[in-house]
Amino acid sequence: MVEILQDFEPFFGYSKTKTPETGALHYLRKLGVIDIGSNSVRMVIFDGAARSPSYFFNEKILCGLGSGLVHSGRLHAEGSLRAISAIERFVNMAHAMEVPQLTLIATAAVRSASDGLLFCDEIRRKTGKEINIIDGIEEARLSAQGVMLGWPGAYGLVCDLGGSSMELAEINEGTVGKCLTSELGPLILKELKSGKKNRKQHIKATMAKLADEMGPQHNRLFLVGGSWRAFAKIDMLRRGYPLHVLHEYRISLSSVKKTIKFIETSELEEIRKKCGITSARINLVPIACEILSRLVSSFKPKDIAISSYGIREGLLYENMPQALRDRDPLIEACYFSEAKDARVPGTGNYLYKFVMPLFSRPSEELKRLIHAACLLHDVSWRANPDYRAEVCFDNATRSNLGGLKHSERIFLGISLMYRYRSKPAGSQFENLVCLLKPRFVQQAEVLGKAMRLGAMLWVNGSKQPAYLDWRPRSKHLTLKLNSIGKSLFGEVAEARYLSLANALKAKDFKIKTE
Repeated sequence: MVEILQDFEPFFGYSKTKTPETGALHYLRKLGVIDIGSNSVRMVIFDGAARSPSYFFNEKILCGLGSGLVHSGRLHAEGSLRAISAIERFVNMAHAMEVPQLTLIATAAVRSASDGLLFCDEIRRKTGKEINIIDGIEEARLSAQGVMLGWPGAYGLVCDLGGSSMELAEINEGTVGKCLTSELGPLILKELKSGKKNRKQHIKATMAKLADEMGPQHNRLFLVGGSWRAFAKIDMLRRGYPLHVLHEYRISLSSVKKTIKFIETSELEEIRKKCGITSARINLVPIACEILSRLVSSFKPKDIAISSYGIREGLLYENMPQALRDRDPLIEACYFSEAKDARVPGTGNYLYKFVMPLFSRPSEELKRLIHAACLLHDVSWRANPDYRAEVCFDNATRSNLGGLKHSERIFLGISLMYRYRSKPAGSQFENLVCLLKPRFVQQAEVLGKAMRLGAMLWVNGSKQPAYLDWRPRSKHLTLKLNSIGKSLFGEVAEARYLSLANALKAKDFKIKTE
């Protein structure tokens, strides 16, 4: 286990004081990670709401350090020069951005190469920074923690595919279990002699050993790594999938087979251009397909999810107190956005209480989505009024939020769009509505119109001026206004109340004042 930070609190500026209005634990300083992999070198600087990571800076350089490693035993010469140059630049950028803690980690290529330590010495000489060379088991554990950052309480098997290795880790209820590592990396497999047939036999034999050691893993399979993300982009292309967000993208087992066949029978260059995949990455995709095919047949997962979070996010998770790990990443991110961008921070919780009577016996999943929407209802007020609804929709569906399925992103997007627009005609949601069941589309409309009404009745977050009473069986809706609410209720608010009643298909709707 790599000790990244000896003392958590001074580095993060963490306060144990819980803020009642937001429930948030605040991280005031940045965490930087330079990840030196077999195929790429990337620097990420995390900032903001740490439970759901915000990427202050995120850049990668494809260096191919692991190319030719099988035959030479050494890091790729040209790749080493590119990597050293990139790392030197990254360190200088982190210094210029006043990042207080920058951690450098190296994985399979550097730990396997005979000149790996010389490479680290050169980095130390040029930058003054030490590189932590982590072993395969530690790499698997950190990748699994990255997945848990995005999926609280996740369970299943994590597969992190790098250029020169593949790691497996089981996760269950917030803990990492057995971890394994292998040399099933595309860069290494590409160098095997005797062609495709021999490579497939090698993958089959190695995967069988991994399956025996890991034991049955028939739950969800989480895929981490650039080759898997490239495969997901191609799967989206083949399916005509409308939401191009990789994190939490789901792939069925039948879709895996169809997409592998699609790749085998298509021109890679044409796929590359359509999907925006680099030339270096697309050349590894066919080998990644061979690995995935055997991985799926060996472990037989119930479904597959793509995780954009991996080893770098795992390092962030490593340094969180348990109190923060246990929080919902979606709600924490929304609290952070409200505190930073809303006109009246704190109103979201009052609005949540206002709209909840409209939803009879909501599931926990629905309640958290309603809560998230209420917290986000006013964070885009600076946008041009003509495009505010579209900005809200884009923010909800495409922002880097953890703990959200794609259908839940669409739910948030539609509800926030209705918060600023009474009718959806011509909106961007029309080609995405297929990802959401009709009853949830209707619920999102109701939520959005309720928030649109409620937003007119609050000028501060201190008191609740209005209450809703909805009787779903009799279809009776009542808006109750106290003296404050009555003074704020005008013609526009009345029109919004009528729009809400229509969305609920209310047979009778009234306004009562105290």
